[in-house]
Amino acid sequence: TAEPKMDGLAVEILYEDGVFTRGATRGDGRVGEDVTQNLRAVRSLPLRLRSDPKPPPPRLAVRAEVYMAIADFEALNRARLEKGESAFANPRNAAAGSVRQLDPRITAGRPLDLYCYGMGEAVGLRFETQWEVLQCLRAWGLRVNPLIERCRGIEATIIYFDHMSKRRDSLPYEIDGVVIKVDDLRLQEELGSIARSPRWAVAFKFHPRQATTRIVRIDVSVGRTGALTPVAILDPVRIGGTLVSRATLHNQDEIDRKDVREGDTVLVQRAGDVIPEVVKVIESKRMGREKKFSFPQRCPECEGVVERAEGEAVAYCVNAQCRAQVKERIRHYASKRAMDIEGLGEKIVDMLVDQGLVRNVADLYALKAAQLSELERLGEKSARNLVSAIEQSKARSLRRFIHALGIRHVGEQIAEILAQEFGSVERLAE
Repeated sequence: TAEPKMDGLAVEILYEDGVFTRGATRGDGRVGEDVTQNLRAVRSLPLRLRSDPKPPPPRLAVRAEVYMAIADFEALNRARLEKGESAFANPRNAAAGSVRQLDPRITAGRPLDLYCYGMGEAVGLRFETQWEVLQCLRAWGLRVNPLIERCRGIEATIIYFDHMSKRRDSLPYEIDGVVIKVDDLRLQEELGSIARSPRWAVAFKFHPRQATTRIVRIDVSVGRTGALTPVAILDPVRIGGTLVSRATLHNQDEIDRKDVREGDTVLVQRAGDVIPEVVKVIESKRMGREKKFSFPQRCPECEGVVERAEGEAVAYCVNAQCRAQVKERIRHYASKRAMDIEGLGEKIVDMLVDQGLVRNVADLYALKAAQLSELERLGEKSARNLVSAIEQSKARSLRRFIHALGIRHVGEQIAEILAQEFGSVERLAE
């Protein structure tokens, strides 16, 4: 089968005896957030399934994508701006933020929709093909994208991709590619999965959308490993529903290769429809006032020494106590895919580090509610909740903890291997 790749939030919905009982985000493929009450507010989610022509199984897990239509997204942003609230960057962020709201009443006021695309658990049911699964979901009253097609052969699949690529700008919702799946479920089972991705499905992304704008200046950001990345600060430009004001320039070699200068008019795209990057300079637009960029010899955050190893493209700040690095390490440690510390957002991390309350991740566990409640815009209740969330993070898996440490070249997959091999922090430390 071939289907549009929806740009929304993946969820899993559980029905028991045909009645909706629970919903969760897909998370890392194993653990997600419970969003049951919020999903009840999604207008296209049936709370009870039809039983014609045959009843659903006693326990059914359905996989779906929650999204927000472009027109609804634009109307929501207009309403937010009129109230003095910040606008969402794009429909995907709006959908994800709405589903993850702590107050279900806020979610109920958001124009969310969903399309179902597969099953997880289906007690007592056997299907032969993915296409049969989709027809059954439709029969039970679940919403399935009408643009999904059964393609016989590579040529038909390529035609489908080209057709969707041409239609994407006329659709009422955002798509960023096409997902191709093996139709035969027996073959799906034989092919299996690796990490978070099935071997029987592949996503093909469309060519990135592009726009022309001007580079106001070039800044340098410092990552958690000390890597220095030049970033073009742009005159804001809208690319595929997202307002873009920053774009990566990767490294000094890329700047030199493209001859990028401050003040240049440039072509910008969202790589993979996600990360903004400068594609090329529009040299015909040069006025002679553009300024060449010189990479800093000192860290722009801490004035520490900057080193670039021979043969490497990336330069690093070697000061491990660099405040920018400390902040990024803590943000990574607290992130959803690592220790998942709810409430420890970007601004709070900034305040904790800037006021000297936290110098490393270990300091998080010594924080008291009284200290936190003195921070700007953080009341007593929020402070207590944050201390509780930090304490709860101690129960996270070894895999998450290893990933959270932010060791260079140790991502989620390597963290999983290390956790299985050593089994405990103590053995790993040895």
